[in-house]
Amino acid sequence: MIIRLLRLLSLVLFCTSSWPALMAQEVDSDRPHIVLIMADDMGYGDPRCFNPDSRIPTPNIDRLARQGMLFTDAHSPASVCVPTRYGLLTGRYPFRSERSEQVESRIEPGRMTLASMLAKQGYVTACLGKWHQGFDGGKVRQDYELPLAGGPVDRGFDYFYGLPASLDIPPYYWIENDHCVAAPTETIEDNFSDGWTRIQGAFWRAGNIAPQFRHVDVLPQLRQRAVDYLKQHQKNNSEKPLFLYLPLPAPHTPWLPTRRYQGKSRAGEYGDFTFQVDSVVGEVLKTIKELEMYDNTLVIFTSDNGPVWYPADVEKFDHRSTGALRGMKGDAWEGGHRMPFVVRWPGNVRAGGRCPQMICHTDLMATLAELLEIELPENAGEDSLSFLPLLKDPERSEPTRTTLVTQSSGRVLALRDGNWKLIPQLGSGGFTKPRREEPVANGPKGQLYRLDLDLSESTNLWLDERKQVARMTKLLQEIKASSNP
Repeated sequence: MIIRLLRLLSLVLFCTSSWPALMAQEVDSDRPHIVLIMADDMGYGDPRCFNPDSRIPTPNIDRLARQGMLFTDAHSPASVCVPTRYGLLTGRYPFRSERSEQVESRIEPGRMTLASMLAKQGYVTACLGKWHQGFDGGKVRQDYELPLAGGPVDRGFDYFYGLPASLDIPPYYWIENDHCVAAPTETIEDNFSDGWTRIQGAFWRAGNIAPQFRHVDVLPQLRQRAVDYLKQHQKNNSEKPLFLYLPLPAPHTPWLPTRRYQGKSRAGEYGDFTFQVDSVVGEVLKTIKELEMYDNTLVIFTSDNGPVWYPADVEKFDHRSTGALRGMKGDAWEGGHRMPFVVRWPGNVRAGGRCPQMICHTDLMATLAELLEIELPENAGEDSLSFLPLLKDPERSEPTRTTLVTQSSGRVLALRDGNWKLIPQLGSGGFTKPRREEPVANGPKGQLYRLDLDLSESTNLWLDERKQVARMTKLLQEIKASSNP
């Protein structure tokens, strides 16, 4: 009898002492790890899961799509780097911010970001890669010993290791948290590649550079940093959920594939570099699986804007970096902002799913908030709409988003309203020439397309659908004027 009582007491003590751990596991199962990988200047038509005719092998992105869901109508809020990152991190259209990353941190002090929102929910938050949202005081600094205020660790991230901006914009140096790793005390000359335009190939601008900083080493170093960080988290903080934001600086220029990847695509140096980006995605996914994080990790892969890929490049390589879309990086046309977008979350997102509904990078904030049952304050994520229902049912007929405003490099705001798209001027609004065309007598003053019937934006309906033009012009003005739509 005494032995039975002792056994019962031991069992009670074991269960009581284990209760906090069991509760933590239960809570964490509702808070998945989140890994957000953003490529830089990768086109909608580069991954083969979006374009079977792509001349670039992307086996890891394709595998991710087979294991999860791809979105065929996903968009960046802008067609260039800086405003897109602002929209992604804040859930807010970038045209609403009047701050410049040239002189200050683009993200306003006190504004909720994906990182700060998740940190409040107990997430460990890290950013590894290209920041490109500026720092207080601008990019040119007199004293690199001083802290770089206004960066990732002041906007919700526990840890940062990466670059201040793109790899073709000086100064070139590494930053850890809010300190420069090695000051850019040396100089480097402009670099160009034969056979490409000035802003393609192994292009970078002249400027200051840190000693021993080599452009070609950056992508391999970030790959290793990501792998090491995941391992470190599982070793030291495995009981806490992780948010890892991995904004890669590639395949943005300079196109510098290492020897292992050279000649492995049929789209020149750009294709080889994109293949190398795919291998980084593969290493991250492999590590997630090896660390037994696979079942409880939400992985998102996308790009920030379209590629720098001209019609002459299409003709030379028979590779359409934007697929069937018109335009490229910077443009108001679809090639500038319709992005590859893949989500994998085992047991929650249907493997092999394909969703045709419209979403935007800004929607990540509301989506993750709904997933974690967080109520966003009124002054946060103003242009964010949750697409969590689409993750559960990709064939859902009711859209989560019906309108969308995108911004070109020339600050032209285009409006989607269902299948209709309005561009309130002629020309690309971006990198494709002409950026702007003057209207001719009795001709259209802007562009109107019906994307479900004309995805390549080849037939301008401006003159044929005047009521639609008037209605959408008014709607665009209302969205611009509304601070909290």
